[in-house]
Amino acid sequence: MSLKRVGILTGGGDCCGLNAVIRAVTRAAIIEYNCEVVGIEGGFEGLIENNTQRLTIRATRDILPLGGTLLGTTNKGDPFAYRQVRDDGTIEILDRSAEAIENFHTLGLDCLFVVGGEGSQEIGYKLHEKGCPIIGIPKTIDNDLEGTDYTFGFQTAVQVAVDALDRLTTTGKSHQRVMILEVMGRNAGWIALEAGISGGAHIILIPEIPYDLAEVEKKIRLRAEGGSSFSIVVVGEGAREKGGEQIVSEAAATRLQGVAQLGGVGNYLASRLGQNTDLEVRCTVLGHVQRGGTPTSFDRLLGTRLGHHAVEAAANGDFGKLVVLNCLNISLIPLEDIAGKVRTVPADHQLVRCAEAIGISLGRC
Repeated sequence: MSLKRVGILTGGGDCCGLNAVIRAVTRAAIIEYNCEVVGIEGGFEGLIENNTQRLTIRATRDILPLGGTLLGTTNKGDPFAYRQVRDDGTIEILDRSAEAIENFHTLGLDCLFVVGGEGSQEIGYKLHEKGCPIIGIPKTIDNDLEGTDYTFGFQTAVQVAVDALDRLTTTGKSHQRVMILEVMGRNAGWIALEAGISGGAHIILIPEIPYDLAEVEKKIRLRAEGGSSFSIVVVGEGAREKGGEQIVSEAAATRLQGVAQLGGVGNYLASRLGQNTDLEVRCTVLGHVQRGGTPTSFDRLLGTRLGHHAVEAAANGDFGKLVVLNCLNISLIPLEDIAGKVRTVPADHQLVRCAEAIGISLGRC
């Protein structure tokens, strides 16, 4: 088909590589198809409120190495379940999808590129079902989206965690301490698992495998008895003790977000281990440090490839699809196959078996 005008928005949490996608979509659309590109500001909220900017090659110049997103993003603004505060302080949930669809048509878009994780792609699929040509581009530092080997942003987040582990190892060894690093990932342990293996952690705790505190303490004692009086623990924010619940941060998400904010498991673990061992225990929470900064070359390249392939898919009329990385190749899969689905770590995954085979404890018997 002949592309004349396309739009792009970034939804959900920010991550490294978003600007690479925006740049690639803009350049490919203009250079290959002489197509106008509209940036939707602030995710789906911008589509509802019709907040846009024109994207040009000049406007996207020099943004490749920058973290964050030129367009802004938000975890709010689901047009099918828009949360709004009433005058009395209560929350009402509205369906504003008709406004979003009307603005899509008012903008004269031939296609909307939705850059985001499973929640954003589910919204994109619903818009596609209502007649809006949508192509999804997978994004999340959690790497928990079905159908793709990797999402951009993930490798940068892992590298940040590995850098932190390198530093914690030197200070932990110097002071003979147990050093705990809490990383993001929500209900998926991919960051904790890859960073822990790469960073030489001795214990990795992930949401998919509830940990036994006695097993964690046993690993620390065995290391001490073997002459290693320090230990490095990586824990995903969604990890939970066997028989327990996930820990929610006291700095909870706003009511308009409607999603509990995980966090605090690292400090909980530090408190319990401090009571039960003779070693000092310290906890570092990386938090949003994992989202920002300069993207790795992997995430810049992946974002660029996905952005370019998304434009090609639009030109071919392949709407309702997600561009994904499979075995080093970029391909397309139906949005309906992955919308709203979360890819977690299987308990028998190769990375899990690799970790345990080299002596890393995952806190299970």
